[in-house]
Amino acid sequence: MRSPTLLSLAINSALLNLSHISDLSSIPEPILSELFLRTLRAGKLTEKVLNLFIATGNDEILSLIQALNIQHIVWPILPTRCSEKF
Repeated sequence: MRSPTLLSLAINSALLNLSHISDLSSIPEPILSELFLRTLRAGKLTEKVLNLFIATGNDEILSLIQALNIQHIVWPILPTRCSEKF
């Protein structure tokens, strides 16, 4: 049985702590791509995490997001007060 590589352990650790990361721009492109794919496989792609990956500007990730038709969730804004009388 092979032991995991240091790179694999680092990506797994980043995946587990992705919600606490505020910037992914300093991560090299091949590692960033692998992290994105593992995030998708693990089902951990949230709105915040999606924004982190989009903010990197990585062309491969942006084209993958477009190819998979991953979209932002648009929450409706409901009025809290109505000035009109009914």
